[in-house]
Amino acid sequence: MKKLVVEKAGPEAYEFFKKYVDVDSIDTLVVSTTNDFNIINHPIAFNTIINLSKINNIRYINKFFEKINATLQNGDILISCMETYSARRERILLTRIPVVKHFYMAMEFVFLRMFPKMWGLKKIYFLLTRGRNRILSKAEGLGRLVSCGFDIVAYESFDNLLYIVARKIGEPAFNMNASYGLLYKMPRIGKNGKKIGVYKFRTMHPYAEYLQDYVLRVNGYSGTGKPANDFRLTPWGKFLRRYWLDELPQILNVLKGDLKLVGVRPISERYFQDIPEDLQKLRLSQKPGCIPPYVALNREGNVEAVLQAEREYLQEKQRNPYLTDTKFFLKAIFNIIFRNKRSA
Repeated sequence: MKKLVVEKAGPEAYEFFKKYVDVDSIDTLVVSTTNDFNIINHPIAFNTIINLSKINNIRYINKFFEKINATLQNGDILISCMETYSARRERILLTRIPVVKHFYMAMEFVFLRMFPKMWGLKKIYFLLTRGRNRILSKAEGLGRLVSCGFDIVAYESFDNLLYIVARKIGEPAFNMNASYGLLYKMPRIGKNGKKIGVYKFRTMHPYAEYLQDYVLRVNGYSGTGKPANDFRLTPWGKFLRRYWLDELPQILNVLKGDLKLVGVRPISERYFQDIPEDLQKLRLSQKPGCIPPYVALNREGNVEAVLQAEREYLQEKQRNPYLTDTKFFLKAIFNIIFRNKRSA
């Protein structure tokens, strides 16, 4: 097994694998395949599967991972590899030529990244490529694994390939409605704990939502109250977030009655668990809003300041339920226009 791994992945990758699995064990299956048939129909049951073929060349990635999941027990290990979007840019010579690189990257992005994710165009893409050489971000590759019942143990790059060690922890989500488009509906907690879908322009890579627990576990929160070192963000996503452009679709939620113009931020269930219990109760008593209190109060965007601003707003809302939102709205507009207040 060592010889096969070293030939296909190199000695550094072999040493990386050894930190987490016994590569030479009879309970370890080492393959290089894009066809799940070569794994699920093996006569022997294994507790470790190492696949040295890039998942970029697998036509139905989630189905592949789901079938492997079914052959493993909880706690068993799957090691996969992929070429990330950034690694691909380093490999292709055309991306190093001024002017030409921008045209090439734009065409490649449209055909290899957008076509596979758009209804109708997907058929053209698979007809021409047979599902090979798909462009994937690191976040999408990791997120797909997590959505298919695996937990990310570790990952590391060797020779422009990212090798991922994942442990089975449960059944796949079987997500048949994964969101790839510009408009994304985030699951959030509304008034009285009601689950609502909040619309935003996409600022993260597909399947990024499955990685929130992992990113928080590894990096924790930044000073702004958002996950630190969040590789799930796209380059354009940072710009959209800074100027609140990603939140414009929330007007749809206001019209539906899920949100109001001013109020505490609509947050995920995971983040809700991390805030103080007294603030949880206050939050559940009111609808979330598009314009958060820390903007109206011109506070910093760190966790403590944001939570304190929310507490002050919710307490004032209880005392004065009719004029508080108008007061905070006017203050927020003033701070945005005249004090150049930007999103945290």
